[in-house]
Amino acid sequence: MAQQAPSQAPQQNSHPANTQHRVISAAANLILADAQKKIMDPDYKVKSRFTGLLPRNPHSPFGDFPGDSRPKNVETLMKVTITPGVLGLSTQQKETLTAAQKKAEGAHLRDKTSSFKVVKSVGKPQPQIPPPKAGALQKRTIAPSEFRRFYDRGDLPIRVDHTGCGNRCKWKVDGVEKLDYHHYLPIFFDGLREKDEPYRFLAVQGVYDMLEKGGPKILPVVPQLIIPIKTALNTRDPEVIATMLKVLQTLVLSGEMVGEALVPYYRQMLPIFNLYKNSNINIGDHIDFGQRKRQNLGDLIEETLELFEIHGGEDAFINIKYMIPTYESCILA
Repeated sequence: MAQQAPSQAPQQNSHPANTQHRVISAAANLILADAQKKIMDPDYKVKSRFTGLLPRNPHSPFGDFPGDSRPKNVETLMKVTITPGVLGLSTQQKETLTAAQKKAEGAHLRDKTSSFKVVKSVGKPQPQIPPPKAGALQKRTIAPSEFRRFYDRGDLPIRVDHTGCGNRCKWKVDGVEKLDYHHYLPIFFDGLREKDEPYRFLAVQGVYDMLEKGGPKILPVVPQLIIPIKTALNTRDPEVIATMLKVLQTLVLSGEMVGEALVPYYRQMLPIFNLYKNSNINIGDHIDFGQRKRQNLGDLIEETLELFEIHGGEDAFINIKYMIPTYESCILA
């Protein structure tokens, strides 16, 4: 009788089907994007701070130095002298403006069109400076937020949990839903315009956590969120606007009637939408490898407006059309 071959032991699957992949949060994605920008340009944030676009950080983690212990020239390093209107000029216009200011020595004359010419006794060609751009899409100064002030004082029930595989947001309360949303949610929304860590990380992740657990507590707080939303959009910073647009999409989907509660405040939010609605990237037949980051303002605005129309009730479309004439309905097709 033939002996039966011993059965082979089943191989263990090194990748079980129930393995859950860790999802990178929106706040962590912003930190990764910052690290990538520092590789490309290590001084990109220093340039923004010196031009006055970002608020000044304290001298130390414990606050500013006293007057008698302050290092020399610390105030000089924090100040940058900028000629009004120079930020709106191109590099060639700035060089022309600098050369004209050095050589003119008070020989500038203004005509009726408010442009000036350099008058010289020598018969050389006179450099003409074109009028500066209107600057509708130019970045504005980001003022310090209330979130920064409350966090520095230790008044917020949140902190950064430094783990081995990345930072996480750690709440000091048993449940986020037990917080006073009338007090904390507007403060966290005000911190969405921050670009410094840990303020931005905690504000962005804190807002997503509160919107996820808020439920019926979110709807009564909507009127208090309009001013922080408008302030963040008016910074004209594409990164801040993209962050706010993603939060607005989550806000509309966070509870019933929230979309309809935003309809009376379209006049405060949608003017910035109208400016950046056609802000798309024309790359031809190339591949946009950063598409997963969702930083294209044109696509984000279109998605947000569609959510506003779907969840805003019967008056949503006419109000959107009044502020953004080029918008086409996604329902009345």
